[in-house]
Amino acid sequence: MSKNKDYIEKYAEYAMEQMRRYGIPASVTLAQGICESASGQSELSRKGNNHFGIKATSSWIQSGGKYLVYTDDRPNEKFCHYTSVGDSYEHHSQFLKENKRYASLFTLSPDDYKGWTTGLQKAGYASSGKYASTLQSIIEANDLQKYDRMVMLEMQAQGKSFGVSANPRQNEGQASNIVLSDVEERHYSYPLKRSEFMLVTSPFGMRNDPMNPNVKQMHKGIDIQANHDKVLATEDKGKVVMVNNSTDGGGGRSVTVEYSRQDGSKYQCSYMHLSCIDVKVGEEVNAGQKLGVSGNTGTRTTGEHLHFSVKSISSDGTKRDVDPAAYLAEISQKGGISLQTLYNGKDITAQYKVQNPSDCNALAEGNAQPEDWMKKLLSSEDSGVGMSVGDPVVELMMTMFTSLMALALQIDNKSEEEKMQKATDAAINKSIDLTSLLPSYKTCSIILQDNKPFLQVDNGSVKFSRELTNAEITKIRQTLGNNTISDDEKRRSIASIITSAVVTRQVSQNYNNGIEAQAERQETIQIR
Repeated sequence: MSKNKDYIEKYAEYAMEQMRRYGIPASVTLAQGICESASGQSELSRKGNNHFGIKATSSWIQSGGKYLVYTDDRPNEKFCHYTSVGDSYEHHSQFLKENKRYASLFTLSPDDYKGWTTGLQKAGYASSGKYASTLQSIIEANDLQKYDRMVMLEMQAQGKSFGVSANPRQNEGQASNIVLSDVEERHYSYPLKRSEFMLVTSPFGMRNDPMNPNVKQMHKGIDIQANHDKVLATEDKGKVVMVNNSTDGGGGRSVTVEYSRQDGSKYQCSYMHLSCIDVKVGEEVNAGQKLGVSGNTGTRTTGEHLHFSVKSISSDGTKRDVDPAAYLAEISQKGGISLQTLYNGKDITAQYKVQNPSDCNALAEGNAQPEDWMKKLLSSEDSGVGMSVGDPVVELMMTMFTSLMALALQIDNKSEEEKMQKATDAAINKSIDLTSLLPSYKTCSIILQDNKPFLQVDNGSVKFSRELTNAEITKIRQTLGNNTISDDEKRRSIASIITSAVVTRQVSQNYNNGIEAQAERQETIQIR
């Protein structure tokens, strides 16, 4: 018996059940199961009963859903782990039903497999441009349409309509934790929705004042990289005790929520620089509830971020500022939140945890190189940097970008901590300062705009910004990837490529200036 036929015999009834419940053609569900799970032989299906390649979202993880780590489009991605194959089929149907991208499919007839497969491809279920034709070939080669016909006849004979409430699950594995909604019952949450880590750009403690770098100041919170993110309450039964809608103060629009403890003490969590606020003073909020949206309001901010601070109020009313990392360590352990809070590659909550997690990676332990940290920031959807990935061209640009940064850092004589900070700044700003390679220049940098590299130069006589040509990109990549030459030779080669670009620009500029001057002389002669 072929693997496909064996798979169909095992799981045809699961697909038919989903058709009764949701109106999704059984033929399409079976074909997707065969395609996505390699007929039940893939690692995801064998180890996690995941037959449709559905990834574990932050809401899945925070609601207690299990997951396994697997390399698919990107390394070490999280995928849903199910108790049974039946749960995988049910979650797949819910995934389609509750996602707006697939809404138009549910207007089709439950036996229109061609319409459904074409719609799945258009909605982007898979990246392949032949996804619809692949599914249709599987359906037709195995006569999966017969299962659609069987269900249609059965429903007509019984006078039933397609729908969850009318057709409860009959198969094993009816797990209650399969939830796709953003609103779940949980007791604790981080202030921003992330599934792997939050990026902290400035920790609690003494630092150089960002508004006046020559002055030291006490930073009474942590700054978290954000990009119009929902700002969330961290515990259940919180009380909103302060709302500031003014943008004139240092913290801009801000919210403070108070949480009580059994011993009579309290914690007050403040969120600053918000773009908008969704709650009012006196309101009760629960963990994960939206308080507002991150922004860049206030007079003491140099860019969008969330300033998150925590005050501890003892039972006698004594107040003190505490490191938010300590508070986050407490709620993550109470709520079973496996989220890291990374500053320059180190998990700043680890020192406060009763028992550090045993699965810390090199980044969390602080053993990674700046290049590794920068790649993580650029490629992870959880960093808040917002770099799109998956496109091979983009990934090549990222590799070139991070390699250039590492090469520039080697001659800066910075400490390891300073190097990690420069890597963080470079990833956030998407800009690498290469002036150290060309010390005679006033400024020289490469920046990423729309995932494309641009050269910005000011050598005193010529100043410009332009996209690197394909030839220049190829030369830089070849130089960086050449393991037969030393780093000094690589730096000289990169400097030569940049110098050549500057000379070309300067010659062009001189030529254009000459043409303009000649035109002006001719115009003067004509006037005379």
